[in-house]
Amino acid sequence: MAERTIPLLDERTIHTTAVVPPQTIAADGKLLDRRGRPLRDLRISVTDRCNFRCGYCMPKEVFNKDYAYLPQSSLLTFEEITRVARVFVSHGVRKIRLTGGEPLLRKNLEILVQQLAALRDADGAPLDLTLTTNGSLITKKAQALNDAGLQRVTVSLDGLDDAVFRRMNDVDFPVADVLQGIEAAHRVGLGPVKVNMVVKRGTNEQEILPMARHFKGTGVVLRFIEYMDVGATNGWRMDEVLPSADVVARIHSEFALVPLEAAKPGETAQRWAYADGSGEIGVISSVTQAFCSDCNRARLSTEGKVFLCLFANRGHDLRDLIRGGVSDTDLASAIGSIWQGRSDRYSELRASLPADTTTTGGKRVEMSYIGG
Repeated sequence: MAERTIPLLDERTIHTTAVVPPQTIAADGKLLDRRGRPLRDLRISVTDRCNFRCGYCMPKEVFNKDYAYLPQSSLLTFEEITRVARVFVSHGVRKIRLTGGEPLLRKNLEILVQQLAALRDADGAPLDLTLTTNGSLITKKAQALNDAGLQRVTVSLDGLDDAVFRRMNDVDFPVADVLQGIEAAHRVGLGPVKVNMVVKRGTNEQEILPMARHFKGTGVVLRFIEYMDVGATNGWRMDEVLPSADVVARIHSEFALVPLEAAKPGETAQRWAYADGSGEIGVISSVTQAFCSDCNRARLSTEGKVFLCLFANRGHDLRDLIRGGVSDTDLASAIGSIWQGRSDRYSELRASLPADTTTTGGKRVEMSYIGG
């Protein structure tokens, strides 16, 4: 087994302080970054904690009983999160995804869902409000989340074989309980439910076809994600990446597939329909086919830092502004200034960069901290 390097520097502490620019930046939905990309999607991490220890995200060697999670006082309150989200919406955000860690570990999360569900875009339409979960708690929470206004859930599931799944989550959690959660989400109307499978060559690639067989015709949209070099603790190696083209070829060998057009600009998944009309799959190929050119996503960490790329090494801290009494106009200008300065395109440059670094040279922040 390859030796894993554990960083001594806590990347969560590295940030740029957000400032209000001297000139007001209009919150008119027309905000563009340096590469002409609009702001349409906001991922909000509500906790840095998770009850799984998946090796590609929160390896047990690092996230053990001695790991120092963020204290409760550091986390944004639901009211603060909703305020920041409202300002992002004024800049053009149309979709909000709640994430973590495991977001359902955040107590009373349905209260935040209810607050976010009340937001409207510039045209008066409700937002696309979704949540990503490992599925361990969704059976208990599905009805309350649906009642609060959540529209859809995405469940992470890396295989159907119980032994493989228990080994990957590394806490001996049974796959049957996650499948029960997927059914509960579907039953209460949190759909179409999406299921994300991270494919790691040599670990769970044999689960691709069983997953396709299981979910075909169920209304669940199955998506396969290339194993990515997120964070600095997962021991990522390129030879463990199974290209999405290989995933599609394996499924196509048993079930005929036809390509679909992207549903909207900035969509991360390439979509394929079963030729017999029994549903679709998607592949997310950030390693072999970078989609930086139309990436329209920002990420808000649980204690108020804005990250402009999943592979970033630092965020822009909004919490001091939020708790310092700035107006919504000034907060919108600060966020606008951050986005206007964005030029991130890590996946396009990956091959030319030193291992475990970003385009600015620092070590990447962990995915469990800013959400997937």
